[in-house]
Amino acid sequence: MDNLLSIVTFLPALAALILALFLRGGGEAADRNAKWLALLATSGTFIISLLILAQFDASNPGFQMVETGEWLLGMQYKMGVDGISVLFVMLTTFVMPLVIAASWDVSKRVKEYMIAFLLLETLMLGVFMALDLVLFYLFFEAGLIPMFLIIGIWGGANRIYASFKFFLYTFLGSVLMLVAMVAMFADAGTTDIPTLLTHSFGSEDFSVLGIHIVGGMQTLLFLAFFASFAVKMPMWPVHTWLPDAHVQAPTAGSVVLAAILLKMGGYGFLRFSLPMFPVGADVMAPLVFWMSAIAIVYTSLVALVQEDMKKLIAYSSVAHMGYVTMGIFAANQQGIDGAIFQMISHGFISGALFLCVGVIYDRMHTREIDAYGGLVNRMPAYALIFMLFTMANVGLPGTSGFIGEFLTLMGIFQVNTWVAAIATTGVIFSAAYALWLYRRVVMGDLIKESLKTIKDMSIREKAIFAPLVVMTIWMGVYPAPILDRIGPSVEALVSQYDMALDAAGRTDDVQVAETNH
Repeated sequence: MDNLLSIVTFLPALAALILALFLRGGGEAADRNAKWLALLATSGTFIISLLILAQFDASNPGFQMVETGEWLLGMQYKMGVDGISVLFVMLTTFVMPLVIAASWDVSKRVKEYMIAFLLLETLMLGVFMALDLVLFYLFFEAGLIPMFLIIGIWGGANRIYASFKFFLYTFLGSVLMLVAMVAMFADAGTTDIPTLLTHSFGSEDFSVLGIHIVGGMQTLLFLAFFASFAVKMPMWPVHTWLPDAHVQAPTAGSVVLAAILLKMGGYGFLRFSLPMFPVGADVMAPLVFWMSAIAIVYTSLVALVQEDMKKLIAYSSVAHMGYVTMGIFAANQQGIDGAIFQMISHGFISGALFLCVGVIYDRMHTREIDAYGGLVNRMPAYALIFMLFTMANVGLPGTSGFIGEFLTLMGIFQVNTWVAAIATTGVIFSAAYALWLYRRVVMGDLIKESLKTIKDMSIREKAIFAPLVVMTIWMGVYPAPILDRIGPSVEALVSQYDMALDAAGRTDDVQVAETNH
């Protein structure tokens, strides 16, 4: 099928347009039609995206199914996928129908709610498929708008503060990236991403205002992109917008934020920072390692003292993204394989955990941990599913959470044993806060009167969790299909990175650093 990537990308936007133009009036019938159209559009997008996976040649490390053309003002329209991006496309199309199904009880401005999520899906898919700098930036930035509206209109009591904090943090980080993109175009004369991947930006040291810049232009470009992607991940210490955004967002908004939007930062590091600015990445890698290690330990400790379930899971997400950044900048096969696997796995696990919070929030309208206890007595199915995803979040062998963390720790151990040792303590901390949460919410006697009539999960809720359960266990028991697809592209990336450092004369420095550790 021709233009398969464009069809998958813009089908949700087409459904949003149909909703906006043709669905008139209010009432239950209009709301029900909006929900069904959104569910059909997202499900259809997932089914068509399976064709991308079917046509994808796992042995080819390059970009596949490339589509090119011209659009507005002669700018280039170019889309494609490789082993690094194809799984993020699949993750996005897989999660979105579940998000729509989880929003079935929404009653406030339903048509606009569905339009926002459909547009958000198109913009997120565009980020993972764009092969042009301008196109990437437009998708990357435009994705802020639907999420800003989802938090600001359908969020909690403090939603305005949280939505503006989310928007300003992520937008200000991206302004520097735009400046860097202009500098890249001036240097390379193109905005074509595959061409830029082979272009060598200047890496000679120079001084600015008396400050010696090691790695020259590459380090400055790296820092500009880093400002955007670090906020998006988010990395410590620019993570403070995430807990507020999660707490105030509706359940579906939290799922999308955790499962897909955070992954754009990691994807950006893999697509731009490592291959385009290898010397800059090498110069800044020690800083990234320690920022990641601090994130893992600090945010795990902060999670331990939270009283709001969503806030605890949000801090848990920051800690897990610490493993991702460590793995990426270890710049070896195990580290990057583990980072990508961890991002895909975290998409299922964290999304499911936020859905678990949503299940009991819909019944009791509170996220306070102290409001619960003994739910296993009334909700055995819920207790079982919550336990599975709690264990996956801890990284229990046999779940997908274990594979990603183990590979990233293997990768970082080859580069810096101290960082690896500190990061490994995060496994213990994650067990502490995750099991503490589960113990207080689910276990014990059912004492509180308000919980004695609470109902277990409905068939719809169980159906939403079923695909997430299957993926979490399947990836944990049999990770080969994921690793086989990302392997060749990662191998090519690592090889290109090492060759660039060798050409810049930094290989000896790297080997000396590794020997010292």
